[in-house]
Amino acid sequence: MRQAVDYLPRRAAELVLEALTDTRVVIINGARQTGKSTLAERCLVDRPDAVKRYLDDPRTRASATADPVAFLDAPGTMLIDEVQRVPELWLAIKHAVDRDPRPGRFLLTGSARLLGLSELPDALPGRSETVELFPLSQGEILGASDGFIDAAFAEGSSLRVEPSDVRRKDYIDLASRGGYPEALRRHAPRRRAQFFKSYLDDIMSRDIHQVADIQRRSDMRRLIAALAAQSGGLLNYSRLSSDLGIPVTTTREYVALLEVVYLVRIIPAWSANATARAIATPKLVFNDSGLAAHLLAGVTNDAATGGLIETFVLGELTRQLTWSQTIARLHHYRDRDGYEVDAVLEDDAGRIVAIEVKAAETIRTDDFRSLRMLQRRLGERFHAGFVLYCGDQQLPFGDGLSCLPISALWTTIRT
Repeated sequence: MRQAVDYLPRRAAELVLEALTDTRVVIINGARQTGKSTLAERCLVDRPDAVKRYLDDPRTRASATADPVAFLDAPGTMLIDEVQRVPELWLAIKHAVDRDPRPGRFLLTGSARLLGLSELPDALPGRSETVELFPLSQGEILGASDGFIDAAFAEGSSLRVEPSDVRRKDYIDLASRGGYPEALRRHAPRRRAQFFKSYLDDIMSRDIHQVADIQRRSDMRRLIAALAAQSGGLLNYSRLSSDLGIPVTTTREYVALLEVVYLVRIIPAWSANATARAIATPKLVFNDSGLAAHLLAGVTNDAATGGLIETFVLGELTRQLTWSQTIARLHHYRDRDGYEVDAVLEDDAGRIVAIEVKAAETIRTDDFRSLRMLQRRLGERFHAGFVLYCGDQQLPFGDGLSCLPISALWTTIRT
């Protein structure tokens, strides 16, 4: 078994183990270098009959391609790492689990959104479950609770957090470090920068190449740099196209590819009948704030810092949503009157927890302007509104509204 150095337990492990008890095919899907293989191996420690196949080995890949049916023959759970490398396996897996519907037949890992790849046939409805693995959360890194979303929906504005000793400079450092395990092991800034450079090279030469044939890689690299500069902002394809001199259709295709390989994430706009003036433009963020910071090296203006902190916060929320007991969806809100809310979390009951992010250590009443507007328009649906900022105190700002240190995201205990 491949041994991980300084392994940090992943909250996704519980999700994988649970899925293996009642689902035939479990897929761990996510970006390169997030620890998918290590997580999969650790989830099979208590299964002595498990068989492990690694498709980055040319011999193993050749065997899978030559005879997919024989390759899949195993008495217990089979781990297939980097399964997207041999698309021929997909139909064979579907056939195998249809003949033998025992749960936990296959545990698959992949570095792209497998079911979105054009080479792969139909999905496995009712037969598979996908667990998304993102770069490490702050709670996973620090051994903290990571319970903000569950607590916010359970307690609303009654939620209580401890004062924080983390300051603005510390948050910038945390955001710049990111959550890739290998980046965390590299303490020297120069060595971490080298990791991010190599990571982007791998994304271009391997992951994107698996998904599509990019004719002009220089255009894709320029697009990635441009997206980093506006991470946390609205995704305006026409403006990007004009600025880069790339056709709009190509720009859309390239952004979609970057989402497929988990480099960026599209956050949809939120609207309701009560907010008819909302605009439908989505927001784009990098899945890892450290990678975005690397691409912005040397850019130190307030806009870049604010975008980096927002990317960091939205990343933490995205990670928590994969394991929180509360089933909720992440959106953003902006309307034609200039009101905007960085994160709108809506649960299955239609309750809204709204969050604004501020890269400042102080808070003003005006920072709650958009939250108050949303509260007025939504009435009882508005469960709570928070401004997450770089200060140290939790303070009330009216009924259902308060400011919290950003560290509340990972220090709040799940309820």
